[in-house]
Amino acid sequence: MEEVKATSAWVASRSSHVIVDTSGLQTAVDKIKCPIPKVEWDFEGIHYFDGGLLTVQYLFVLDALNFCFWPDKDLSYDRLASGLKTALQNDKHAFDADRLQTYTGPQLRELLKWPRPLPLEDERIRLLHEVGVELERSFEGKAAKLVDSCGNSAASLVGLITSHFPGFRDHAIYKGHQVFLYKRAQIFIADLWGAFRGQGYGSFNDIGSITIFADYIVPAVLRQMGVLRYSSALSSVIDANDEISSGSEEEVEIRSCSIYAVEKMKELIWTKFGKKVMSIELDLWLWSVGIQCPSLQHHRTLSIFY
Repeated sequence: MEEVKATSAWVASRSSHVIVDTSGLQTAVDKIKCPIPKVEWDFEGIHYFDGGLLTVQYLFVLDALNFCFWPDKDLSYDRLASGLKTALQNDKHAFDADRLQTYTGPQLRELLKWPRPLPLEDERIRLLHEVGVELERSFEGKAAKLVDSCGNSAASLVGLITSHFPGFRDHAIYKGHQVFLYKRAQIFIADLWGAFRGQGYGSFNDIGSITIFADYIVPAVLRQMGVLRYSSALSSVIDANDEISSGSEEEVEIRSCSIYAVEKMKELIWTKFGKKVMSIELDLWLWSVGIQCPSLQHHRTLSIFY
């Protein structure tokens, strides 16, 4: 995770479209105080959980598909999570590795009970196939075997995921410098940790090393709180709901500065209140705030990474 933190800080120090506002950080931390409002994993009741192997398989499939909902106003993460949950409850073999390799777009829609093509549907199918093939080839078809291979290290698991599954390689090039973000790989670890309450498949001795998951919602909440400030040109694009290209300077700055800002929030919380807070806890809280605000203006990028 040090790659993610270091490269995000590098971007933040050179950013021209997004600024991490020092006074905004101070104000936000003063308002948050401590402890951070506790948000339970699955507070919405939308996830599958059986306490074992199927939960791990479900979460890996979920996080392979956990991206780009905004082009369809009726689609959301909640709809994906609950749709996959119902599919698995109806058919315990729905996410077997050999089945994942054969799904088509219409079959995925049927699985989710979704009435029309999904955003980036071809990419979603490609990533399902990739997960099925590599799980079968290297992990006996089971995501649980992948997790078993990490030695209870979140950082090692991110490394395993990104080395074996190219669709999780959330990288970008910014001003000639490679930047690492790893949103979906990290959120899989957070989901395991939350679902299993830090035990069993959710036990990681370095869970505090995980950063926030740079998506659409968290940057928008940070902007609303005054932690992030956007240039007038970028603000106009976002407020007009215009699209921002994947890999553009603007997009990389939004995501990287969000990661950097929350790392700084953690430091301030420690300095002011003597409390250690994990990025996972801050991310879940910020995200829960964002999804309760329908008018929140977020950036729009077609991407398989978030």
